Amino acid sequence: MVEREDQMKIAILTTKDQWFERYTENLLNELNCELFFSHKNIYNFDIVFILSYHKILPKEILKLNKHNIVIHASDLPQGKGWAPLFWQILEGRNEIIFSMFEASDGVDNGDIYMKKTLKLTGYELNEELREKQANFTIEMCKEFINNYNLYKNPTPQQGKESFYPKRTPKDSRLDINKTIKEQFNLLRIVNNEEYPAFFEMNGYKYKIKIEKMES
Repeated sequence: MVEREDQMKIAILTTKDQWFERYTENLLNELNCELFFSHKNIYNFDIVFILSYHKILPKEILKLNKHNIVIHASDLPQGKGWAPLFWQILEGRNEIIFSMFEASDGVDNGDIYMKKTLKLTGYELNEELREKQANFTIEMCKEFINNYNLYKNPTPQQGKESFYPKRTPKDSRLDINKTIKEQFNLLRIVNNEEYPAFFEMNGYKYKIKIEKMES
């Protein structure tokens, strides 16, 4: 369990049945906190970590807690919006800056507590990418708690903002005129069950699954 001087009241808010939920048990044990799947019943907490939660909290809810903290996988204000980790992998990046910020009633525009860089090998597939993203997020939460006096005063975002759109199953479409090597980053981020890679040819659609084989 994380050691800290003052026992703060901490909550984790995430979306039920989504990718991050299975990683919450580790965080709950480490931080001795409570888990919520809706923001409607969260109040009087010192810290609420909002992790992979798919709704924007209204101002009246945010005011009920001291800190409402989001961790976003981009160098804010660049890369606001949806699936920033996956979009950056498509851009060929293997060093991803994660931003921890105070939630607001806007889109990823709150003041910044800290930024940390996740380094990838360039060969991870979807499941491993999610695991690294989750573990990195958990480590940032623990660091914030362990060094609260260092991080407790956030600073405003600076620079020009940009936005990523929401990814849909059609974004897993492969181009039959490009090589596997050219499209490997797309293959890395597809989910074999929920949004598998596919291609279309001669009026038919074909699904492709990708798995890493043991050497």
